[in-house]
Amino acid sequence: MKENGALPRSVCGVIMTRNEEGNIADIIRSTKPVVDDVYIVDGHSTDRTREIAEAEGAKVLLDNGKGKGDGIRTAIKKIDSDILVFIDADGSHDPLDIPKMVAPIKEGRADMVVGSRGRGGSDELHGDIQKLLRMIGSDIILIAINYRWKTHLTDSQNGFRAVRTQAARTLNLKENITTIEQEMTMKFLKKGYTIDEIPAHEYSRKHGQSSIKLSKVWFRYIWTTIKYLF
Repeated sequence: MKENGALPRSVCGVIMTRNEEGNIADIIRSTKPVVDDVYIVDGHSTDRTREIAEAEGAKVLLDNGKGKGDGIRTAIKKIDSDILVFIDADGSHDPLDIPKMVAPIKEGRADMVVGSRGRGGSDELHGDIQKLLRMIGSDIILIAINYRWKTHLTDSQNGFRAVRTQAARTLNLKENITTIEQEMTMKFLKKGYTIDEIPAHEYSRKHGQSSIKLSKVWFRYIWTTIKYLF
């Protein structure tokens, strides 16, 4: 887990954005005190997201317009910090959890640390049929991953996670949408890297509406699971 004999030290908060002008200023302000640098990786927003981010002191990268997974690959390739902490821009993650999240990586005990909703709870997985189906599907995928690699993870898909940058660069990630989180989990395990978790609560989106429609992407989660399990 060491890079050239040294433990990873520098931490960059990476906020994934697309049309998040209502949320982005607050997320940047609450992230800056607990990291060394803040980037947004923007999916070609058509509102003022990038302008506001720059005004708040964040650095801006554009992805290739293919989805969140494309944005994550862009960050891993282009940002040179030792540790990258991925944060959604909708206010569902608490940046105050970041010091606890990066500690196992800084201490050389983990290569990726996931903010576990299984341990910290979620406002987004309960309350209606869509959320119930999402929760059931996530649990089925999680069970498959745990069975395959003899692990005891409680969340394989939360986008709130810290990664050791050099380890992430070895994964050859392919997914363009939110299936990249479970792909990343499986490829970290397949490579023999260590995954840890901390409890992290997922809050309801503060402003706007999510662009993810489960009815349109559910089959991608199933296919991605089958593809990377074996």
